[in-house]
Amino acid sequence: MSGLGRGFRFLWGSAGASNLADGLLLVGVPLLAVSLTRSPLLISLVSAAATAPWLLLALPAGALADRHDRRTIMILAAWTRAAVLAGAALAAWLGLLDLPLLVAAVLLAGAGEVFADTAAQSVLPATVGRDRLAAANGRLTAVQTLGNHFLGAPLAGVLAALGAYLVFGGAALLYALAALLLLGLRGRFAAGQDTTGARLRDDIRVGLRHLGGHAALRGLAAFTGLSNLANGAYFAVFVLWVVGPGSRVGLTPQTYGLVATTLAVGAVLGSVLAAPLAALAGEARALLAVTTAGAALLLVPLLAPVPAAVFAAAAGIGAANAVTNVVAVSLRQRLIPEHLLGRVNAACRLIGNGAMPIGAAAAGALGTVAGVPAVFWTAAALTAVAAVVVLTQVGPEETAPPRSAPGPRVASAGE
Repeated sequence: MSGLGRGFRFLWGSAGASNLADGLLLVGVPLLAVSLTRSPLLISLVSAAATAPWLLLALPAGALADRHDRRTIMILAAWTRAAVLAGAALAAWLGLLDLPLLVAAVLLAGAGEVFADTAAQSVLPATVGRDRLAAANGRLTAVQTLGNHFLGAPLAGVLAALGAYLVFGGAALLYALAALLLLGLRGRFAAGQDTTGARLRDDIRVGLRHLGGHAALRGLAAFTGLSNLANGAYFAVFVLWVVGPGSRVGLTPQTYGLVATTLAVGAVLGSVLAAPLAALAGEARALLAVTTAGAALLLVPLLAPVPAAVFAAAAGIGAANAVTNVVAVSLRQRLIPEHLLGRVNAACRLIGNGAMPIGAAAAGALGTVAGVPAVFWTAAALTAVAAVVVLTQVGPEETAPPRSAPGPRVASAGE
């Protein structure tokens, strides 16, 4: 964490604990769900409960992040998730866990995630300064990947086998730790705007108006939405192409697990390379180049359906997605005025996160009618369109960093 300051170390540690908890839930909750029901409809309901809060709460969460101290919102969200999951752990330990309770716990934990993540993206520029956002976001993306995939996933499998209460209890303890680590962020992290007499919906409208009127931000939102739409569609049917004796590649389920690990390895590598690449080529050019390469990589398993090519493509796709995520988020954080960070970030997250389930649903329909290759070609085409959006809407002249020092910091980060 050299050069990013003491405040970022606490933020990074809190993100590590929180993402490890996320990893426990990401794998542990589906395992618990299938122990309660074998209905595909009910299982999908549990999955939907994890993402539905983004569609319902993203915009209000963004407005509140611009009204109140953002660190306080993150701490309250972490304690709320800890309390909810501690209650679920107690219910599981007493043998009272059923599907409605599981859905309720996932829904409430997901709501806490919306408020925590929205506030976190607004806190970061005040913690490290806007000139070091790419490096900071790269480290946060790396710890997110490690927590969700390398550590959380296998740990969740062990804990779920020992008892459902351990999955929830472990996640609750990690969220509590995340809240405690945030106390190391010194100072206040409020936007400082006067909201006396203002209505929340008016605040939301101001954020949406700013996003719609800013060409580069509007382009970044469209870029993220198209990219996530493509990825949601692609990976919804990817397993059908590569796993099983009837697939084109013929991987075993065990080998497919290694493909997922390879994606995560690529993502960690991409998160490390993102900042140097953006500094070397410029943010807009880096986005354009990596997105174009990513579109081509999506077609590799289709054009070369052999295990070696699939693994190589997986590593490249993971790296490309991490680079574009780090660069796009860092650029967005730098372009948004301080007092609008929460609202505009939330609007962008609504577009990006909302696109993934839409892409997955569309892939199921298209794959049924036209086959899996049609989904792959469509995903690659959508990614290419996202690259065109970068070329036309997110130009280097609009996104060049200011010649002066980074934007004013609203709080002491305790460096």
